[in-house]
Amino acid sequence: MKIHRSLLVALSLVALCIYLFVSAPPALTETAEQPAGSIPIERVLETVAAENDIVRKLYTQEIVGKGKLAGLQFDEQWQKPEVQAGPLPALFLREAARSLQKKSVPLGLFLGSDFPISSANRFDRTQNEIFQRLRGDRKPQHFYAADTKLHTAMFPDVAGVEGCVTCHNEHPESPKTDWKLDDVMGATTWTYPKATVTPTEYLQIVAAVRESFADAYAAYLQEVKTFAAAPEVGGRWPAEGFYLPSGEVFMAEFAKLASSGTVDRLLIGSAPAARTASE
Repeated sequence: MKIHRSLLVALSLVALCIYLFVSAPPALTETAEQPAGSIPIERVLETVAAENDIVRKLYTQEIVGKGKLAGLQFDEQWQKPEVQAGPLPALFLREAARSLQKKSVPLGLFLGSDFPISSANRFDRTQNEIFQRLRGDRKPQHFYAADTKLHTAMFPDVAGVEGCVTCHNEHPESPKTDWKLDDVMGATTWTYPKATVTPTEYLQIVAAVRESFADAYAAYLQEVKTFAAAPEVGGRWPAEGFYLPSGEVFMAEFAKLASSGTVDRLLIGSAPAARTASE
């Protein structure tokens, strides 16, 4: 009997955690600020940001990009009954963020900008000041927001495909119409209320984020069922023709691409002195 790849990944993560935090000997030094075995929230947010980058790249290139070549449509109004299309990459992220809000973990996600199409995605004054630093050096920005009492991390959202640039430049409500490839268009922003988490919380956060990705893709497949001419959903991808991978196939491919990096960050993040406040 074959064991599904995602199950193997889950079992590997569990086994790793048992070794790291049950079997492994305690660290030689500990600090009151960061107990042995705790993981800095910066490391956790870097992990989910990396997973988000991978799933968006997979969706953008393999579903949207190759899907358009196969005859699939993607539209800003994808959820309207009369529109037979899927979500654009930014809307896929928004769908995942909505799903994440319903999870039990207090992790927040939004895509902000200083020139957003939707005013709801506009950074406030303090956020914008930090975002401008990010735009300048393209390095993630970690900070504690005193007003919301949330540990926050911004990661650059770069225009990586021509479709994103064209969509924003041609949108009637866009406040900026001269975007170019490789511009920093905004920042994927994550928030969490605690400075450190336990290994169990780390896995719960990663699991919640992955469930949100799966929910976003499932919402698209649910919409596909209403299409007059629907692609075949199963084991094939748009690169092969008028097909879409099932949710299980899509997430298995994502897990294959993401899991080794997530395990690596868990290994690094478990050390009591993995990061300093200035890093």
